[in-house]
Amino acid sequence: MRFLGIGDTVDLGDMYLRLQSAGHDVRVHAADSEGNDVMRGMLHFTDDWRAELDWIRQAGEDGVILFETASLGDVQDELRSDGFNVIGGSALGDRLENDRAYGQAVLTDLGLRTAKSHEFTDFDNAIAFVQRTRTRYVFKLNGSEWSSTRSYVGATDTGDDMVALLRGTQRTWPIGEAPSFVLMDHLSGVEVGVGAFFNGKEFLSPANLDWEHKRFFPGDIGELTGEMGTVVTYRRAERMFEQSLARMAPLLRESGYCGYINLNTIVNDDGVWPLEFTCRFGYPGFPILDSLHRCGWDDIFRSLIRRDGNQFPTHDGYSVGVVITVPPFPYSHGYDALGKGRPICFTDDLDEVDRQSLHYGEVDTREGQLVTAGMIGYIMVVTAVADSIEAARETAYRRVRKVVIPNSRYRNDIGVRLIERDIDKMRQLGLIP
Repeated sequence: MRFLGIGDTVDLGDMYLRLQSAGHDVRVHAADSEGNDVMRGMLHFTDDWRAELDWIRQAGEDGVILFETASLGDVQDELRSDGFNVIGGSALGDRLENDRAYGQAVLTDLGLRTAKSHEFTDFDNAIAFVQRTRTRYVFKLNGSEWSSTRSYVGATDTGDDMVALLRGTQRTWPIGEAPSFVLMDHLSGVEVGVGAFFNGKEFLSPANLDWEHKRFFPGDIGELTGEMGTVVTYRRAERMFEQSLARMAPLLRESGYCGYINLNTIVNDDGVWPLEFTCRFGYPGFPILDSLHRCGWDDIFRSLIRRDGNQFPTHDGYSVGVVITVPPFPYSHGYDALGKGRPICFTDDLDEVDRQSLHYGEVDTREGQLVTAGMIGYIMVVTAVADSIEAARETAYRRVRKVVIPNSRYRNDIGVRLIERDIDKMRQLGLIP
């Protein structure tokens, strides 16, 4: 098969490497030149992805275009109308993810219970709103260009910290650029995502559940990062799926959506509360899912584009994924001095099974040595699969310790809260049988 990957910073690099290792032809376009060292020499890159369309078309049904971002949905729809096999999302998917108020409105129309989401394009109005209502909110910027570190979960019941944040953000906001953001009512409970593949007509089975660890430090302290680690399972997701994401099928079908979609939620005694969509392959979600697949990405993609089945084989149990970073992650300023170009080494007891469980992110090779690369220091995801979360954790961290990078950092508590509290709470709520 032939695959053309289109994105900004080679987010799906591990997927491309695995497709290439399976014997497929892969070409990649990365629009952001600041990350032009990621996997250089490991993958075939092209500066002009449109110049590769004839190459894809010549492969017929074995030619596939993969989109990494939720910002080119219109282009994806256009390519589909031209007869190309496109996996990633759609214009609807872009809007669901990036226009948060719209995403919440869609979910409300489908009969789901949603937290109130208040949209603003003016800081003064937002400040006056919080001062009047005096309660907790979650601040989220609209659009795909913002880092996760810009989001903020209010901590005080009076909203005083949110007012201070809004004022501080207002002072540093670019002159002449209109802000667009939401303040979402704060919810307490278990944060859990439900995800599945959609082939343009229907969802593939099984769906999965994931429990993300978004903050930088153990104990959920520090900045909101893209993600520091996750626990995923393809088992017992049916109740959550039917109560939430499954209801999106008619809209996704109408838009021609083809790819992976995830709905992040809070669950508590009052039910399932959808928070936000991820309408693309999430990172590091996709390599953690990959460890649970009993087939390759090529088989899943064939199923998506040919629509010749609605199931694919997966392993039982849980996958635990741990993200390894280097300074200054989760920020980019100072990366050249603090973390870029550092050697990535492995202990002597790293075997082939271990190696298959290392999913590379921002890496490069220099004179045969694997080194840190890219823009921010998000180096790799280490995974392990087992029947229990405890056993998967133990194996994952044993593998993490076999990776040697100067000044590397990772959370050492991935899955702990799930074991100690959250999985039992979901059982009590009847969401996991």
